[in-house]
Amino acid sequence: MKQIDLHVHSTASDGTLSPSELAVYAKEKGLSAIALTDHDTIDGVVECQNKGLEVGVEIIPGIEFSVDYYGKELHILGYYIDSTSPALVQKLKQLVQVRDNRNELMIQKLAEHGFPLTPEDLAAACPKDAILTRAHIAMAMLQKGYISDRNKAFTHYIGDGKPCFVPKASFAAKDCIKLIHEAGGLAVLAHPMLYGYSKSDVTQVIHGLQLEGLDGVECLYSTHTINDTQHLIQICSAHHLLPTGGSDFHGKNKPNLDLGRGYGHLEIPYTLLEALKKQLALH
Repeated sequence: MKQIDLHVHSTASDGTLSPSELAVYAKEKGLSAIALTDHDTIDGVVECQNKGLEVGVEIIPGIEFSVDYYGKELHILGYYIDSTSPALVQKLKQLVQVRDNRNELMIQKLAEHGFPLTPEDLAAACPKDAILTRAHIAMAMLQKGYISDRNKAFTHYIGDGKPCFVPKASFAAKDCIKLIHEAGGLAVLAHPMLYGYSKSDVTQVIHGLQLEGLDGVECLYSTHTINDTQHLIQICSAHHLLPTGGSDFHGKNKPNLDLGRGYGHLEIPYTLLEALKKQLALH
């Protein structure tokens, strides 16, 4: 059975493998297809697709957005988006500026707490032309010796609600889904069980997002239990949504989490991608 991975990050955002290296690694892992879903950017897609053609791996153009849903930050994956869409290009420029402003505020707060970071420190932790993320800030803190473990940056300083955390500017889920559709793509809720919802609450959230245009749900995921996956697939069946799956691979930034396999138990069949393609043809 052909295997895929529809949630993958490269050095274009906060992964540690380049887009080309991801395509090669996907081939080594025996995957038939992957979706490159970097945060707020599509800059690595063409490179990944070109290498995919060379090595024989199908590359789906994708992206991952952070959105606001009634005060809760959720992540929405966009698949098969058109990188030339004017609305998408304009929004991505805006999001980069918003992210840059947020990073500056977090770096200021870190300095106030005794952890100054220079532009050179950040450049050393962030690949050239990549979107600077909290993962890169954490790496810079580690390289400076401020922390002994990269995760401590999140648990003590820049994680949600911590002293140096700065919330993202609001991008409404409904507007995000509309943007993905305008760019010719499909919108899928990423890792639904990571947001702290109960099973009954996640059912309501997914139904609410469906009313706003959601196309699918990431049911197969590295940290989902069998019960989680079964529950999410049942929701998809009841609400006529597409089930998808992905590892959320970040390379060395998520140790022990492997492409296509997650923490060792993940298997995502190609049939899920075939269903996405059929739905896309109806749009």
